[in-house]
Amino acid sequence: MTDVDGRLEATEVAEHSLLPVPEGARTSTAAHQFWIWTGANVAPINWVLGALGIHLGLSLWQTVAVLVVGNVIGMAVFGLFVLMGQGTGVSQMVLSRAAFGRRGAYLPAVLQGLLAAGWCAVNTWIILDLVVALFGRLGYQGGTGFKILVAAVIMGAQVWIAAVGFRAIARFERWTVPVTLVVLAAMTVIAWSSTGVHWGYAGKGLQGAELWSALSTVMTAIGIGWGITWFAYASDYSRFVPPSMPRRKLYLASVLGQFVPTVWLGVFGATLATVSQAVDPGELVVQAFGALAIPVILLVLHGPIATNILNIYSCGLCAQTVDWQVDRRRLSYGVGVAAFAFTVFLIMQSNFAEALDGWLAGLVTWVAPWAAIMLIHYYWRARRRVDVEALFDPPGRGRIPDVSWPALVAFVLGMVATWSCEYGIPTFLQGPVAVAAGGVDMSWLAGSVAAAVAYLTLLRVRRSAPTPDDVPEVA
Repeated sequence: MTDVDGRLEATEVAEHSLLPVPEGARTSTAAHQFWIWTGANVAPINWVLGALGIHLGLSLWQTVAVLVVGNVIGMAVFGLFVLMGQGTGVSQMVLSRAAFGRRGAYLPAVLQGLLAAGWCAVNTWIILDLVVALFGRLGYQGGTGFKILVAAVIMGAQVWIAAVGFRAIARFERWTVPVTLVVLAAMTVIAWSSTGVHWGYAGKGLQGAELWSALSTVMTAIGIGWGITWFAYASDYSRFVPPSMPRRKLYLASVLGQFVPTVWLGVFGATLATVSQAVDPGELVVQAFGALAIPVILLVLHGPIATNILNIYSCGLCAQTVDWQVDRRRLSYGVGVAAFAFTVFLIMQSNFAEALDGWLAGLVTWVAPWAAIMLIHYYWRARRRVDVEALFDPPGRGRIPDVSWPALVAFVLGMVATWSCEYGIPTFLQGPVAVAAGGVDMSWLAGSVAAAVAYLTLLRVRRSAPTPDDVPEVA
């Protein structure tokens, strides 16, 4: 067996069995990482995200400002999670065991699995909507049964690619994303030069509390909140990066791969929405491009599929993290079935914009406090030195605690704080603090700070608590 064959075999075993990726098998480049994260965000979902700002009554430039500022902050922190994968060679949820404990990490792993499966469904709905819009342009108005059939076909294709593994994902993104970017550049030029974009669109003239409520809600859902949703995926792909790669190079490649397409397409969707005031992605494209929508839609279908490949792959890793002894390929098939069921649910929703905002805003409830705890543990408490082998010890008999109560308690308190300060479109996501503040949504900040303060406090209390040897004997 040649050295190359050995490296490929080691990579194959590691990615399908959840084992750490050996240094000799880490062959991913900065370009791989850039194209993976770019491909994940070159998707019509970001048109919708930009259009949501207009839908909520903001002006075009207010929406653009939220997108830029929010994603600068969110993606800058995202890069720190990318570096965790390079430093340890393990997936993000396995790394959670260091902070939450061997079994304590089950909770964030389950939540992340649900998040990934849900995103897969949302993105599949976006593809479905574009396909239905295309057939409508050709004169065929398919009913609900037709939509479900198309969704099943699309989901099957996504699951098959994800089941193959990381090397197939990297190759797919590397060769298809550049072509898609060229198409999107042409779309942008056409849209901004011939569709009558209202560059001075003033929105609904929101002022005072209403304005701050809309700004903060969009910031949570599509600004900082968008970056936060990717934290739990980061190490799943950067674990294939060799330790010899300069950390700054990897950081910039990953952050720019996220930031550029997210902001670009968010602004693109916002400008289209000033013409039609539509949030539905199919309506946005068809109204903006007319007959040109047919070749454009066919080419940009790549984006959501590329995103869902990551969702399905990461969801399978989460299932393995909770000690399901099932091959990752089979787990991918199960994820596809669950995501398809949620896709059908979205098909039945009459107000997609509201359903999407509720989903996005709800994600921050757990991701923000989890992220705060992980950052503190990895960069402050562990000083980037994690006993990787101990992460794979059997439950209950390992070198790390079975459950780390400081992390779990802080996690729950952070989730409560997040919800209390959240002001989503659905009423169940409107917490009492946000309501009292006139609808201002600072959930991501409240959850992060609450979890961080609680975690640090509980760690200090545990260190200062007397041990049995310290307690004096009573005469």
